[in-house]
Amino acid sequence: MKQSVEKSRVFQRGRAFAYLEDQDRYLTQRTTPTLNYGFIGCGMMGLEHMRNVHLAGSANIYGVYDPSPTSTHHALEMLKRLRVPVPKSYASLAAACADPDTDALIIATPNFTHLEVMRVAATHNKAIFLEKPIATTINDAIEVCHLAQSHNNIVRVGLQYRYKAIYAEALAEVFERQAIGQVCSVNMLEHRFPFLDKVGQWNKFNENTGGTLVEKCCHYFDLMNLFAGGKPELVYATGSQATNFKEFQYGNESADGLDQAQVIVNYGNGVIGGFSLCMFVPGSHEELIVCGEAGRIKASEQSELGDKNENQIDVWVGESGPSRTIRPKYPSYIESAGHHGSTFFEHLAFAEDLASGIYQGPTLEDALQSALVGFAAQRSIEERAAIEIADLLPAQLDMATFS
Repeated sequence: MKQSVEKSRVFQRGRAFAYLEDQDRYLTQRTTPTLNYGFIGCGMMGLEHMRNVHLAGSANIYGVYDPSPTSTHHALEMLKRLRVPVPKSYASLAAACADPDTDALIIATPNFTHLEVMRVAATHNKAIFLEKPIATTINDAIEVCHLAQSHNNIVRVGLQYRYKAIYAEALAEVFERQAIGQVCSVNMLEHRFPFLDKVGQWNKFNENTGGTLVEKCCHYFDLMNLFAGGKPELVYATGSQATNFKEFQYGNESADGLDQAQVIVNYGNGVIGGFSLCMFVPGSHEELIVCGEAGRIKASEQSELGDKNENQIDVWVGESGPSRTIRPKYPSYIESAGHHGSTFFEHLAFAEDLASGIYQGPTLEDALQSALVGFAAQRSIEERAAIEIADLLPAQLDMATFS
């Protein structure tokens, strides 16, 4: 959505114009949203969603629920600093989902709770935003899809990396400008620091996450699937817990999440894909390389720990036209709100879907396929064998019903 400079959110930030009366505000006037969101989960991602909804001005932060009083308190304190009106605090999940004044539910709870929360949320006529991955087992993921499919309102799964500056521009180069012709291969890389601390340290254990390649990598597999333009069919992976949390225990349980992996994906249309993960790096580096019949695109985003990100896209097209280097970015106040701006634009898209009643985000099939590549990769590592995606699914399941 194009927006003029005079409507820029940068004028609404800070307190320099606090002396102005409402009738004297134009550039600094905030639009009063008409939608009310209820937030289920007040951990790191829940707080990020609140910050971005507030920054976008897309909805009122109307209510919050988290079974952890500490997390709820922290959320309320953050909202107070942002000068957001005090939201409702619900005593239970059922109460949060049932509030008649809430238009949409933002679910940002631990992976292993997604099905449990969806079973309650889907009984109410509200739009739903569910964080990725959709679930931690294949059967749970399929049930979530069935719940969403039968729900009589919009359900969006949070595959926000589609909105990252480097990937949004790379998608435009490949599909809108067709800069490199027919895609032949897609490779992605993420080298980064270890998993951060979470309430109950749930993200250190495969039982809670579905495995690192599900929890951490499903949005990369979503991008690989997008660029490949086909359905993933065969997955082979190798990986291990090389360094991280090898001496870590919580509740007498030892951490078992892998911290390095290599994944190969064969697509039904002949495209081949590859993914590299390393989670013991003193910084963050992401990379996408798409090779087509007429050229190559490389997109990267990187920073050492504590430093500002550097973004770059190289488009090589030989004699087909001008090759170029692009440095895509969003305004710093948007990028700093979380996940380098992708969450902000994801929420703008969600609000537009709600306003129009027409859903244009990732489909349920997209969400399920992204998780299935992760499930297949985890199983491939365990069995030391290539895994057919079709073999993971019930014989009677028609994936097209989720498209």
